[in-house]
Amino acid sequence: QGEVQQKIDILSNEALVHCLSARESIGVLASEENENPMIVHEGSDEAKYAVVFDPLDGSSNIDVNVSVGTTFSILRKPDDVTGDNPEAWVLQPGSKQIAAGYVVYGSSTILVYSAGHGVHGFTLDPAIGAYVLSHENMTMPEQGKYYSVNEGYRDGFPKRYGEYIDRLRSGVLGLKYSSRYIGSMVADFHRTLLKGGVFLYPPTSDNVEGKLRLLYEANPVALLAEQAGGVALDGAKRIMDIEPTSIHQRTPLVVGSRFEMSDFERFIQEES
Repeated sequence: QGEVQQKIDILSNEALVHCLSARESIGVLASEENENPMIVHEGSDEAKYAVVFDPLDGSSNIDVNVSVGTTFSILRKPDDVTGDNPEAWVLQPGSKQIAAGYVVYGSSTILVYSAGHGVHGFTLDPAIGAYVLSHENMTMPEQGKYYSVNEGYRDGFPKRYGEYIDRLRSGVLGLKYSSRYIGSMVADFHRTLLKGGVFLYPPTSDNVEGKLRLLYEANPVALLAEQAGGVALDGAKRIMDIEPTSIHQRTPLVVGSRFEMSDFERFIQEES
C-alpha cells in the first residue's frame, strides 16, 4: 500500500499467518502486508475472533540493527456478521478491541499486552524459551521529559504541531523537553509507555490523512496507552472512537502521558 515490502516483511507475515491459523478460535486474519483479510476455519463454531496485526513494524531499520516490533489487535466477531464477510469482522472501532499488544525485538525481546485489565510486560528468557512476567501493571508516568517525532518533516506539519513542539522545548510545561526518536513506532511508543512524555505522528502536506494504519498500529497503541493511564488522539478526537471505513485506513497519532496530552488538547483547540 504505497510502501516498499522487504523480504523480512514477507517472512514475518508468513510466520504469523502460519502460527495463528493453527488456532481454531480464530476466524479472520488481517495483516498490514495483505491487501485483504483472510478467512480461516470457515464454518467452525469455535472461530469467533479476528486478529489484526503488523508483522514487522520498522523493518526499514533492520539493516542498521535498530529495534523493530510486531503489533496486534484482537476483535470478537460481531453477532450480526456472517463468516464469509471478513472485512466486517475487522472494521470495528478500537473501543471494541478485547485485547491488543506488541512485541519489541531489541536488546531484549518483550511482549506487552492488555486484555482490558491493565498493561503487563513479559520478557523472553532464552534459557527456558518462554516469556516471563517482568513488568506487572505498567502505568505511564503522569508527566515525562521526552517528546518523540520525526522533526525532519516539520515543514510539512500543520502549523500548530510545530508550535506545540516549540512549547515542549521552551520550558512552559515546567521543564525543557528533550527529543528522542528511533523511527520504529513500536520502540518509540515503548519508551513513551515506560518514561512518559508524548509521541507524535502528525499529518503532513504529503500525507494529509496521516501515515500510520488505524487498525494495525494506532488502535493497539491507543488501547495500551489508555489502560496505562495515558491518552491517544488523532489530533482532535479519541483514536478508539474512530469508525474505520477501510482495512488500511490511515490516521495521525498523538499519544502520551495525561499531562502532556491535556496540554496538547488545550493548545490545539485554542486555534479553533
